[in-house]
Amino acid sequence: MKKLKLAIVTPYPPGKGTLNEYAFHLVEHFKNKPQVEEICIICEDLEDNSVYPNVEGKAKVSFKPVWAFNKLSNIFNIYRAIKISKVDMVLLNIHFLSFGDKKVAAALGLLLPMLLKLSGIKSVVLLHNIIESVDLDAAGITKNRILQNIFSFIGTMLTRMILTSDLVAVTISKYVEILNAKYKTNNVALIPHGTFDLPETPDFESSKNEKTIMTFGKFGTYKTVEPLIEAVDAARAKTDIKLKLIIAGTDNPNRLGYLDKVQSDYAHIEDIEFTGYVEEEDVPKVFLDSDIVVFPYTSTTGSSGVLHQAGSYGKACVIPNIGDLKALIEEEGYVGEYFKPDSAEGLEKAILQLVHDDALRINNAQQNFYASRGLPMSDITDWYLIHFSRILMNTDYEVKNEKEPVKINRVEFISASI
Repeated sequence: MKKLKLAIVTPYPPGKGTLNEYAFHLVEHFKNKPQVEEICIICEDLEDNSVYPNVEGKAKVSFKPVWAFNKLSNIFNIYRAIKISKVDMVLLNIHFLSFGDKKVAAALGLLLPMLLKLSGIKSVVLLHNIIESVDLDAAGITKNRILQNIFSFIGTMLTRMILTSDLVAVTISKYVEILNAKYKTNNVALIPHGTFDLPETPDFESSKNEKTIMTFGKFGTYKTVEPLIEAVDAARAKTDIKLKLIIAGTDNPNRLGYLDKVQSDYAHIEDIEFTGYVEEEDVPKVFLDSDIVVFPYTSTTGSSGVLHQAGSYGKACVIPNIGDLKALIEEEGYVGEYFKPDSAEGLEKAILQLVHDDALRINNAQQNFYASRGLPMSDITDWYLIHFSRILMNTDYEVKNEKEPVKINRVEFISASI
């Protein structure tokens, strides 16, 4: 088989769109696969005069910055770039708000898989969330019940359009079951999220007199930091150990200005650091300098890249006991101290449990580290290449969901991909 020419439609650093970090790591592993000759990254047009980096590898990597968040012409600009590139396969790294938080712009972008199908262009969609699992209120989309029903209906229609692609990859096995049952489809595959980095075994020890608590992400909708700040502040009164809090990341696009307001509102509380956007090369330091990673979520919209990063750097986690995130943890072998997402007292208790019990914290950190080793991104990209090859050889490609367990690092997955 000839070498593959691959287009990836995605945000990419230094662009700050959601899933940009995931795309970075996908490209890092695709570019050195012997099956790949060329990668064309169809990415956002950067507005601040920054430029995309030179990417060195065995495959030629180029950038086509042709789309922008909330731009109505995205679908046509992306389609034109794909046609000009003359690639063999298109991979779309997306979720439901990848192309905009304005409803029309978001919906138009999600019609791209159908347009590619009608044009005879092979495509795979990596769909990081599904409408059936998204809390529209918590995600900052709408609180209105009538509008929620309307958006759910529209989301169902858009999912049908996405499912016209040759393959839809999801990162949680429950999503495979939901999509197959609801849409009666045979082209949905489980391809786990994967671990970005595989550093050397870290030092799991930490200072007995000081602990650094860190949270990482895009905040303001279903990820809020006020309960975490208040929990850490309350925990300080119950321990002699110094607690430092790091809030690493930026606003969710739906809540611009959120973190500035939080920083102003809690200016009276000491030892809180707001890092702002963390460049890719600085991510390891943020994790390695922390002792405990907290997930202050009220709901989830899919798999968690932060969980995999916390695992790869050997960190204990404090995790809300909610649907998708709990399912992911159980499937992939991660552990954490759980708390009810609406319980500030429960969050404080979970933090203190890991602060005071170093043996428990180290045990959790070690288990998360070894769980992360079972699904390296190099293996995940191999799974995609297997699917690409089969799709290109078979115009009627179907995924065989045989419900057979695939054991990876002592963790069972539903065999919905290979």
